[in-house]
Amino acid sequence: MSIGIAPDQNATENATDNTAAIVQPRRPRRRPASVEGERSIVSPLDRRDPRVRVTVSAIGGLLVVLLAVTCAGPLFWLLKAATSTSQETLAEPFSLWPSGIHWENFADVWIRVDFGTYFLNTIWIMAGCLFFGLLVATTGGYGLAVLKPKYAPIVSAAVLATLFIPGVISLVSLYLTVVNVPIFNVSLINTFWAVWLPSAASAINVLLMQRFFAAIPAEIFEAARIDGAGPFRVFFSMVLPMSKPILGVVSLLTLVGAYKEFLWPMLVLPNPKDQPISVVLPRLESTVDYGLFMAALFISVIVPVLLFLVFQRQFLSAAGNAGALKG
Repeated sequence: MSIGIAPDQNATENATDNTAAIVQPRRPRRRPASVEGERSIVSPLDRRDPRVRVTVSAIGGLLVVLLAVTCAGPLFWLLKAATSTSQETLAEPFSLWPSGIHWENFADVWIRVDFGTYFLNTIWIMAGCLFFGLLVATTGGYGLAVLKPKYAPIVSAAVLATLFIPGVISLVSLYLTVVNVPIFNVSLINTFWAVWLPSAASAINVLLMQRFFAAIPAEIFEAARIDGAGPFRVFFSMVLPMSKPILGVVSLLTLVGAYKEFLWPMLVLPNPKDQPISVVLPRLESTVDYGLFMAALFISVIVPVLLFLVFQRQFLSAAGNAGALKG
């Protein structure tokens, strides 16, 4: 008859504790917040030295000042020249308003040169290019990235191939098309349609939209289709509200491109009353006073700056999303 020997309870508990201690992984030691938050050439220990701290602050302030002068200096000088007389600007270019600030230069160039008409033409051209550009870019990107028909790869390759064709090569054929539009047999010369329609066919904008739409999870569209949403409902109720950052970027690129275009509006808008600012400015240089010309230049320069300030949140947001997608 065998007799079972009961194990020692204390020995069993000690063995269990040792095994748990061995199996349980050791937690990594967290670094101090000061070390994690600051990663630079100068360590937090070096910053405790007053001389190092003062030197770093001085260098940082100097860089900020140099950046501000480099970026805002030319714009400030243009404002100074626009509010000075021609003699003051030509004789003393860097003097600050010897005879006072002449704000009347802006009113004179707006009324005497009829600059308001050219500015209004520019606004109409930009508005039409924005509308048709977004229409083509959003629908084209949606069709290639979300609907994905069988011929989508061929269309994407064709759109990408147009980026390698210089615009000067297609200038003559495009002009002949605008002079006599096929099928309709009408001429678009001296109409804003001649600027709106060609600018809408932008391969860059279509590809930007296609990439952004392709990054949206496909499960969202599948869930919408299961709920009974059609392609138009998905496009207007889901895709467009989720695409505000890229819409801001494409809008900014389209507006700036339409604003600075010179050659094409000069060709298709020969009537001076229909021309935008970009075409009129070279003609004003030899026909008006130098001070008035500087005022017209300042008005034309400040518009892109205001556009960037309006769309800067969407632009930076889309840039951050692009960086996250690359990572």
